[in-house]
Amino acid sequence: MEHYLALFEPDRESGGYVVTFPDFGYGVTQGETEREAMEMAQDLLTLTIGDYIREGKPLPATSRRRRANFRPVPLSALQCAKVELYTAFVNSGFKKAEYARRIGIPKTHVERLFSLRHRSRLDQIEAAFAALGKHLDIEVRDAA
Repeated sequence: MEHYLALFEPDRESGGYVVTFPDFGYGVTQGETEREAMEMAQDLLTLTIGDYIREGKPLPATSRRRRANFRPVPLSALQCAKVELYTAFVNSGFKKAEYARRIGIPKTHVERLFSLRHRSRLDQIEAAFAALGKHLDIEVRDAA
């Protein structure tokens, strides 16, 4: 998954940073330090993606922006897998009931597979991808 980029703008009046996600078109947060602003941005991104998922809307594509004020906001590996799973589900055209039947879970549990706040097991995510004709791969890289 490509990281969403957040715009970190210095708050000239009170100090710190104001953070927005132009790809989503709404939502704003702030932090006193760059680190705090990044933590708040991660929380805002999680909530914003959660809003899209609850509303059944497709997630916006990540844009390429090159200004120095834009920073990638990382999600956890499990959250990235869930974003990819939700995107694949939306693109599949399945209804939730049919998808749940294919996976072998109750329909009410499908929402948990997409929830970035729910700690799904990796084997459940793999089975959910398989029901869409997809395969989950994991890549390990050196830390930057």
